[in-house]
Amino acid sequence: MKLDAVMDIQTSSRSELVDITDRVRAIVKESRTENGLCVISTRHTTCGIIINENERGLKKDILGMLEALIPEDRSYAHNQIDHNAHSHLRAVLLGTSESIPIEGGHLILGTWQSIFFVELDGPRNRTVNVKIIGS
Repeated sequence: MKLDAVMDIQTSSRSELVDITDRVRAIVKESRTENGLCVISTRHTTCGIIINENERGLKKDILGMLEALIPEDRSYAHNQIDHNAHSHLRAVLLGTSESIPIEGGHLILGTWQSIFFVELDGPRNRTVNVKIIGS
C-alpha cells in the first residue's frame, strides 16, 4: 500500500508548535497499512517537523531555545531580501521531516511522543505532506 496525503495547516502566531499527531494517525488508518513507514515532511523553508512531548511548558521552552540560539533581532545577510533569516536558520536546526515506523496498523511512537509542525515565520497557510509506504 502506498498513500500520499496533503495536510493544510493555518498557523496563528509568529512561532508555534502545532500538534498534528491525530491527523497523521487518521491518514495511517485510512491507508490500511499494517507494516511500513510514514514520512511526514514540509516543503516550506521557514518551518520544521519534530517529535517531542506535548506539554505546554516544554513547547514554550523549545521556542525559547530557538530564540536564544538564533535571535530574531540579529543582523543576518538574508535580511537584506526578507526579514526572516532567523526563521530559515531555526528551520535548519529542526529539519523538515520525520519518519515513523508503522506496525500492526499503528504509528510506533513512545508514550509521550507527539508529532509537531513548527511554525517559525507565521501566521501563514502551510502544507504538510504525509507519505505512507508499506503493506
